[in-house]
Amino acid sequence: MTPPFSFLTATEIRFGRGTVEGAAEYVARQGRNVLVVQGASGQRADPLILALQRLGVGVSVFSCPREPDIALIEDGIRLARGAGVRAVVALGGGAVIDCGKAIAALAPAPRPMLDHLEVVGRGLPLDAPPLPFVAIPTTAGTGAEVTKNAVIAVPEARRKVSLRDARMLPLLAIVDPALTDGCPRSVTLASGLDAVTQVIEPYVSNKANRLTDALCRDAIPLGLRALARLMEGEDAGARDDLAWVSLCGGLALANAGLGAVHGLAGPIGGMASAPHGAVCGALLPHVLAANIARAEGVAAERLAEVAGWIAAALGGAPGEAAETLAGWSAAQGLPRLGKMGMAAGDVPEVAALAAGSSSMAGNPVALDSGALIGVLRAAF
Repeated sequence: MTPPFSFLTATEIRFGRGTVEGAAEYVARQGRNVLVVQGASGQRADPLILALQRLGVGVSVFSCPREPDIALIEDGIRLARGAGVRAVVALGGGAVIDCGKAIAALAPAPRPMLDHLEVVGRGLPLDAPPLPFVAIPTTAGTGAEVTKNAVIAVPEARRKVSLRDARMLPLLAIVDPALTDGCPRSVTLASGLDAVTQVIEPYVSNKANRLTDALCRDAIPLGLRALARLMEGEDAGARDDLAWVSLCGGLALANAGLGAVHGLAGPIGGMASAPHGAVCGALLPHVLAANIARAEGVAAERLAEVAGWIAAALGGAPGEAAETLAGWSAAQGLPRLGKMGMAAGDVPEVAALAAGSSSMAGNPVALDSGALIGVLRAAF
């Protein structure tokens, strides 16, 4: 018997090549003063900014050159309030979208940011509704365009934590795979492994349901094949497929949770300046191996399916899928955790922090501290 479940999304989603062309008109309807959050270069945001200006919209621009931390978000909030913006649009990777999402949520908020942050703060709900927010991803990885949280680094606590509220879901997500064309190979690999992780973990999660199964079951093999093709060379069809997988992952994780990969990646991200997707990619094979070794029943069946999909996409036998994935990722240039800046002495602390994380609650089997330390050492 299927247990009851609910499915969260209040976001209008536009998917396909050319969908970004209508973004300016939609954004202009949200307010005459708009904040555009962009990446370090800003080149991909320039056409949107020019289109908004032609429509008579006052545009303020804020750059997010790194994964957002408290100081960066506070700078954006000051700009938004000073300019009297009435809507926010973020065009960039997952960090840029999280940055824009947080600014849109906190610019109207009367309380200090820490009152609303999880773990390091009070985790209070927002007192005021966020500004209208539009998300336009330029990488295929995080699925942040359809989630209700923003991940923010707190350097003094050596943690990454979430700002979370159901009203933080973007009003509109424009997923135009053309914006990912020509993405650097290393970024494609890291973000693509994140996208694949974010359809695998909800599929094997103990919170999986029929809707998340429908999103993930086809997306896992599709994402593996697309990423393998893109490591061989630029391929528009593979870009389209990976953008779809990333979107499916965002919807699935919001409704079925994640697992030990993200449980471990969160603390690592607060301790090392490594790209989130690269960390997930380094952890994924070893978490799969740990889960497969302990799983029974439905969890074992689903993990066996995942192993079969990995073997079909990357070669090797299903029984060696974790080793195949680790070897393939390394051959494509993915560094190990030690090369990403994680210190060997942090392993016990990361394992302890991960054990109490919300992501770990969705893992298909219980992994104790010893198992988590084993995963970290295998990925180190």
